[in-house]
Amino acid sequence: MRDEEKEPRVRPGPPRLVLGALSGALAGVAALAVAELVAAAVRPQSSPVVAVGGAVIDRTPAPVKDWAIRRFGTDDKLVLQLGILAVLAVLALALGVLAVRFRRVGAAGVLLFGVVGAGAAISRPDSGGVTDALPSVVGAVAGALLLHVLVGRLAAGRRSAAPVAGAAPARTTEDGSRFQAWDRRGFVLAAASTAAASAVAGTVGRSLNGARGQDAIASRERLVLPLPGSPALPVPGRAGLRIAGISPFVTANEDFYRVDTALVVPKVDATRWRLRVHGKGVRLPVTYSFDDLLRRELIERDITLTCVSNEVGGPYVGNARWIGVPLADLLAECGVEPPSRGGPADQLVARSVDGMTLGSPLEEVMDGRDAMLALGMNGEPLPFEHGFPVRMVVPGLYGYVSACKWIEDIELTTFDAYDPYWVKRGWARRAPVKTGSRIDTPKPFARPRSGTVMVAGVAWAQHRGIDRVEVRVDDGPWQEARLAAEDSRDTWRQWSFPWQAAKGGHTLTVRATDRTGSVQTEKRTRTVPDGASGWHSVVVTVE
Repeated sequence: MRDEEKEPRVRPGPPRLVLGALSGALAGVAALAVAELVAAAVRPQSSPVVAVGGAVIDRTPAPVKDWAIRRFGTDDKLVLQLGILAVLAVLALALGVLAVRFRRVGAAGVLLFGVVGAGAAISRPDSGGVTDALPSVVGAVAGALLLHVLVGRLAAGRRSAAPVAGAAPARTTEDGSRFQAWDRRGFVLAAASTAAASAVAGTVGRSLNGARGQDAIASRERLVLPLPGSPALPVPGRAGLRIAGISPFVTANEDFYRVDTALVVPKVDATRWRLRVHGKGVRLPVTYSFDDLLRRELIERDITLTCVSNEVGGPYVGNARWIGVPLADLLAECGVEPPSRGGPADQLVARSVDGMTLGSPLEEVMDGRDAMLALGMNGEPLPFEHGFPVRMVVPGLYGYVSACKWIEDIELTTFDAYDPYWVKRGWARRAPVKTGSRIDTPKPFARPRSGTVMVAGVAWAQHRGIDRVEVRVDDGPWQEARLAAEDSRDTWRQWSFPWQAAKGGHTLTVRATDRTGSVQTEKRTRTVPDGASGWHSVVVTVE
């Protein structure tokens, strides 16, 4: 016979249901805190919230992912984690209410979520195996036991001749025995102890997880980048226009866009980092250390990167000075030949420490452009958010097929043999950057005064270069803008147009032409599958 049938029960009223919900919330907090503590002993990526968040990202359709980036920008990961916590909170409250009537069912519900977290953890591309399931499992067991104990303090007690000290007033039944309602003192003591223990466990877990990255932080702080054997040419003085509101020619590291799937930024110790090169056409697999790369001749180049998720007029494009190892030279030393020279591979698959895979067309990587394994960005070692200790940079290709951060493995293969992460999710295998342009100033819905209004922005067509930028006011003729000096064909180019603005509402539109003579297309397309296209326009009201 079930426990609920053995003991007399009182139908739970609203106060007891509220306390049941509180019990569920406390059990949920305790489960996450214990899981965080266990994750500190395993690895930060095995935390249930991180594991489930990663699994959600892996299974999110491309259009939804695209919408999230448009809507939340670089805060998309924070929004995802907060959303997961919100869902867990609601479910914890519901399980607590359920447990007031059915203790075992409520506890089993908590265990079920532990199973979900464990499954998410071991299904991730960078999974460490069964050990990654431990935080979710141990946390769920702790939460289930706690919910069972807390709700037990709320359950109706057995008939007794004497009241329980500290408990609520007892009822007297028809046979004269007393019936205790619930153990108030025991519940309060258990709830307070749970809250305190959860706070301690969560704090210790977060501290230990933070300490795990100290070696990586120290290795970055000790690093002094050597002078490049092939330094970048000085940026022409007229490459950066002094116009208020225009994007600076060089994007500061802290302002450079970040779009990736890592909920926890990997912190890799450069002294322990290794890169393996293997696959079709490689004479023998080779493994490089970070010091091996530092001893090679380095190149320094200004290169503009663009994310395939960048909408027309969007912010996910930036220009930086990179220093690194020429990738084509390193591959050639391993015996790799591009397909145009008879090599058996046509795809370079780069793998990150977090399990991400990116596929680059080998022909483009080895066609003479400044593709590199970058070690530095704007005069300092790579920031962790941008791939420290080593990342790929390939001019002219969207990041999802070329800009692998935290890289640890390069495999030479074919497009027919392997589809990397984003290709499996509906994105194109090959993705050259499309010619694009953007109006930085005036901003949409600005209200400038009549007279001369400076319209300005940036245009890009990496590895082809920008030849012309034109501006149109309303439905008038296209008028040529003034181009700033070109740094290189791999960087964006600033432009300006002095507009004699008349009062009223106006639409300003921009388009660019690259060095091949191709004019930026008017046709609007979304970012999926190979990047957005169309002309950027802003609407302003001249006063």
